[in-house]
Amino acid sequence: MADPMRIRAQIAGDKVEVRVLMSHEMETGQRRDNNGNIVPAWFIQNVTVNHGGRTVMSAQWGPAVAKNPFVHFRFSGGKVGERVSVTWTDNRGDKRTDEAAIIAG
Repeated sequence: MADPMRIRAQIAGDKVEVRVLMSHEMETGQRRDNNGNIVPAWFIQNVTVNHGGRTVMSAQWGPAVAKNPFVHFRFSGGKVGERVSVTWTDNRGDKRTDEAAIIAG
């Protein structure tokens, strides 16, 4: 399983600012190894962020996203102490979910 995501969710005015650093190799399927063999594609396909039972951000990615992707976005309606949950699923079916509490800015 992949390393835990680094998630920071912080109140900034009336918005919650979320920063997520995901640990993933993100192989495109076009690179060759030292023996000349193609390294199979392995990348995050879906990312979903939930807060208070609702989806506040979702994304569908392809192989062109860089290794260890970083996401930064804002949403309304959060309060200090509430939790933000981030889930990704990759093209091999691996899945990871981590969460963080919203902190004051």
